[in-house]
Amino acid sequence: MPRAFRFRRTAIAVSAMGAALALVFLGGRTRADEPEPDAVQAAGIKLQPLASGLGSITSITNAGDSRVFLTIQTGEILIWSGGAILPTPFLDLSGVVSCCGEEGLLSVAFHPNYAANGLFYVYYTVSAGGGGDTIVIARYLDPAPGGNVYGGGAGVPLLTIDHPGQTNHNGGQLQFGPDGDLYAGTGDGGSGDDPPCNAQNDAVLLGKLIRIDVSAGTHQIWAKGLRNPFRFSFDRAAPHDLWIGDVGQSQREEIDHEPASTSGLNYGWRVMEGDLCDSAANCIPPPKACGDSSYTSPVFVYDHSGGRCAIIGGYVYRGSQIAGLAGTYLYGDLCSGDLYGFSGGASTHFSPKAGGLQTFGQDSSGELYLGTGGGDFFQILASSAQPTATPTRTFTRTPTRTPTPGRLVPIPASERRPPTKELTPRPTD
Repeated sequence: MPRAFRFRRTAIAVSAMGAALALVFLGGRTRADEPEPDAVQAAGIKLQPLASGLGSITSITNAGDSRVFLTIQTGEILIWSGGAILPTPFLDLSGVVSCCGEEGLLSVAFHPNYAANGLFYVYYTVSAGGGGDTIVIARYLDPAPGGNVYGGGAGVPLLTIDHPGQTNHNGGQLQFGPDGDLYAGTGDGGSGDDPPCNAQNDAVLLGKLIRIDVSAGTHQIWAKGLRNPFRFSFDRAAPHDLWIGDVGQSQREEIDHEPASTSGLNYGWRVMEGDLCDSAANCIPPPKACGDSSYTSPVFVYDHSGGRCAIIGGYVYRGSQIAGLAGTYLYGDLCSGDLYGFSGGASTHFSPKAGGLQTFGQDSSGELYLGTGGGDFFQILASSAQPTATPTRTFTRTPTRTPTPGRLVPIPASERRPPTKELTPRPTD
């Protein structure tokens, strides 16, 4: 996932995510002469345990109501509701997805009109020949959107992406943007140093941010030059602002920020790793040189000191329970479990740790959560908040059937819209 499960050549084993999940991220500094982010301490948040033993949590999201949905790497989508994880999964794809390492069920996103049209989308991997896998983004139609167990047929693939030869760097994030389109972040194809230079190649969909018009079924490359954008998010208060946590190779982790979700940006990998030069070998066509103005620079980079290894991108906080945190982008580190907040060009190190941190999530009120590869689920609260009773720590699932193939159900006419004009990526030459 992030090296995203990120994974570089020296992989670090982290719980159920698998050894390959050596995702590294935070070490950093905005410039080499600035202090490490952990030099600034702040104890403004705490982690409230909600559940444990869930299995490796790969994403956390909401469907526009009070429920919180968690994807489990092995293939289940669970629901947190009424102060507990419901015993029966919302959807069980464990018989469909390939797992584990950096593979598995990586994300779910609910249509902005899910309550009316029942549409949601999942991002997962399936095994392919030659040791690689295939990325699948599939559409599901829920006949009873308010229910806690999906009652429809099997998903219909909306987009499949070949990922030959390797099983790491699958990306995995799905998010609906303010334009009503679905955005997906893909990894560069795996191995180390992106040998084919996929991230700079417009002929492949690896190492990209992809925009999908789910009504028309069309897609475009929105941004390129990404190594493994395992987690990205839109700012709910400034909805065209996009934040990407892109997992680095061996020297830099980076935070990318698009203030107005502009298409055609090139974040530089693998010509550049953060603010450092890497290599342009095998890139077709030959890209601009390292440092060229055509590359969009990260707003923050950091090295791998202090046991940090891979960035887990988060969200800009827009909830109401943590005074003073509004507008701060929260993110963290898989290997060290450190949590940080980025605001005003500087990064603040918070005091709690989340060992095996794997994902952040947001509920419909803007409050934030996090999940770990070990199956722990937390809410992020103000450090001054009164503690609440921790729920029962033993979690037992009710077995469910693997979905059987179903036919394609057309999108309701009321939810269709004309295809948006295809935006032309900004030229890099």
